[in-house]
Amino acid sequence: MIHLGAMDNYQKQRILVVDDDKQIVRLVRQYLEKAGYAVLTAYDGETAVSTLRHESLDLLILDLGLPDQDGWDITRMVRADARLNALPIIMLTARIDDSDKIIGLELGADDYIPKPFNAREVVARVRALLRRVGMTAPAQRKILRVDGLALDVARRELTADGNPIELTPTEYELIFTFMSHPNTTFDREELLERALGYAYEGLSRTLDTHIKNLRQKIEADPKRPSYIQTVHRVGYKLVGERR
Repeated sequence: MIHLGAMDNYQKQRILVVDDDKQIVRLVRQYLEKAGYAVLTAYDGETAVSTLRHESLDLLILDLGLPDQDGWDITRMVRADARLNALPIIMLTARIDDSDKIIGLELGADDYIPKPFNAREVVARVRALLRRVGMTAPAQRKILRVDGLALDVARRELTADGNPIELTPTEYELIFTFMSHPNTTFDREELLERALGYAYEGLSRTLDTHIKNLRQKIEADPKRPSYIQTVHRVGYKLVGERR
């Protein structure tokens, strides 16, 4: 079953909320619609995938544990689909094992929210993520170049040695920050603020996972990175010469 709130206003940003707990879906939908978003809902993976393929969406809120397939499978599908791979994903999870959350991030989720959660926090996370994705690109095309990396800011497209690199919204914000200030060390809190729109101590491993994903995409040898360097006990920096 699919529910679309505020169908009379297609200018609103459209969010798909997927969870088999109808009470959670109802609560999240209520808060998101009150915040001005149009909300579609699904209670299982099959309906979610169909909605993703047939509707125009701005963000996906996805439960990790669904009755017919898990959120990891759906995340893989989204990131492998050329039409959907830039869709921001916030994952909901009742699993307390950090490894489950890290797997979701490694597969391409932009953020995760553990259950139980405050619905106002969900709205705040949604706003932060959509604000980053929807930042107006400059009228004049701007390309940042650092060694073999080239970032087209207007198109939000990255290439490494001429090869196109698919980025999640969070990965884009990180690489934009790094390439705007090459050879500058950023501490973890600052990177979290820039990439996620908020920061607190519990998100440290989230940042590490996003950095790991970026390294796998742009480094010739991710285990011996030449671009994104770890600055011990501080954070990270991008090493290279701006061109």
